[in-house]
Amino acid sequence: MVKRNCRRGFTLIEILFVLLIIGVLAAIAIPVYKAQTTSAKLTEVTNAVSYIASSLAIYHHNATQVGGANVWPNCGSIADIQTSLGVGLSSIGRISSASVNQATGVISVTVANIDSTVDGSTITLVPSTAADSSISWKWGGTIPPKYLPKQ
Repeated sequence: MVKRNCRRGFTLIEILFVLLIIGVLAAIAIPVYKAQTTSAKLTEVTNAVSYIASSLAIYHHNATQVGGANVWPNCGSIADIQTSLGVGLSSIGRISSASVNQATGVISVTVANIDSTVDGSTITLVPSTAADSSISWKWGGTIPPKYLPKQ
């Protein structure tokens, strides 16, 4: 009877190489995944700010048609925005506060419940009115620029 030398299983070196490859992939993938999920959650906030901007533009257009010059509503809170502009933000749990500056029309929103890197940051949307009463908007705030929408 001939004894066969059959090797079964993996060597320690092979297992270590597999673990090394998995570790490198995880080190790259986890931060990218975290940034993408943060960006996706912030999209909800920027969409809400865009809704406020649309309503604010309509409000401004209606006020200037009547003869007012650069009239913006007085909205110091989320409730004021809902009352004056008809935009409900109470169902969005990612905004802790929102306001519209009556003098300048700047929309300011404070971010909450997203990630520790952006919680407490503000997103602003600054209006710029042209001679033909059109409004262009510029994103800003204290949030890292990589999370702001493209201009």
